[in-house]
Amino acid sequence: MAIPFIDLGTQRARIGAKIEAGVLKVIGHGAYIMGPEVKAFEADLATFAQSKHALSCANGTDAIELILLGLGIGAGDAVFVPAFTFVATAEVVPMTRAEPVFVDIDARTYNIDPVKLEAAIEAVIAEGRLKPAAIIAVDLFGQPADYPALKLIADKYGLPLISDAAQGFGGTIDGKQPLEWAVATATSFYPAKPLGCYGDGGAVVTNDDVLQDRLISYRVHGGATAADAAAAKFEHETKYLNVRIGMNSRLDTIQAAVLIEKLAIFAEEIELRQVVAKRYNEALEGFVTSVPYVKDGYVSTWAQYTIEHENRDGLQLHLREKGIPTAVYYPIPLHQQPGYAGFTSGTRNLSVSEAKSKTVISLPFSPYLTAETQNEIVEAIKSFKG
Repeated sequence: MAIPFIDLGTQRARIGAKIEAGVLKVIGHGAYIMGPEVKAFEADLATFAQSKHALSCANGTDAIELILLGLGIGAGDAVFVPAFTFVATAEVVPMTRAEPVFVDIDARTYNIDPVKLEAAIEAVIAEGRLKPAAIIAVDLFGQPADYPALKLIADKYGLPLISDAAQGFGGTIDGKQPLEWAVATATSFYPAKPLGCYGDGGAVVTNDDVLQDRLISYRVHGGATAADAAAAKFEHETKYLNVRIGMNSRLDTIQAAVLIEKLAIFAEEIELRQVVAKRYNEALEGFVTSVPYVKDGYVSTWAQYTIEHENRDGLQLHLREKGIPTAVYYPIPLHQQPGYAGFTSGTRNLSVSEAKSKTVISLPFSPYLTAETQNEIVEAIKSFKG
């Protein structure tokens, strides 16, 4: 039987009946948009995230953009993002008419380097063309960024710190989630994510009441909040008083029904992911250039299990010939992408991102990956002589 890169089938066999019942319930009551399951899921998500508020939306990209809009990011602003991540993190910045400033990563964690972040902020200040406005940290491959260090820098320069936890939602530092340091956390429910639905979906969690009100407004066409409507003495549906330029970014009720059941087992699945990652690390140490490094006190959600190999492309071909799927996250850093060539502020010292893009390769991974299948993958890697 073929080895899946991400095994969604085993999870579905475990909770499929509950999911199907939830979906049929939605079909039965007919509230397909912003139905009761959406509110129920948001409440569950806030409890899990230890946050005051949770707001669902259409996808993880919108989740980041909603935060930027809610913070008032716009023309002339610089938003600092890691150069080594998926394009969505940077993509939303120009959507607000601000500019992304690319920052290099830590060589061991793949997350934004706090020292290089401060250097990039100083470079933007010295250039004088843009105003430093926000920092977006990415929890790449599932491990939280160094939020305590990033928060010190954010406070020093008066910048909001945003957590892009599309890959790392549920990850912790000394038992605390990124919201302990960030103004808001964005996540994605794309099916391949550790907490994924059966389509697209995303969410923002925050403890900021004012930001939450703005997010509610921007999510649905810039409609009025309760405070907006009261100030305007508007007595009709608030969605018909449009005080901001918003978007249409709602989580489908059916997806909320799926996520309610998946969230119920998510904490257990995070624990199972630790077991699978530990088995990989112990088996592969010394047979590849490097195995993943997780800092003391940090818990990764292991969205991907990523090793490094000096002959990455040769190894990928070798594994493909043996029926083992792999993926490369990411073969081109963001500052080298053609669509982002015009964004040149910052230090431009992005050598770590450039080097890692040539050596990283991700292996099949899920909380339900068996020791037998892992052994097959490991033995195939050990047999590579390139």
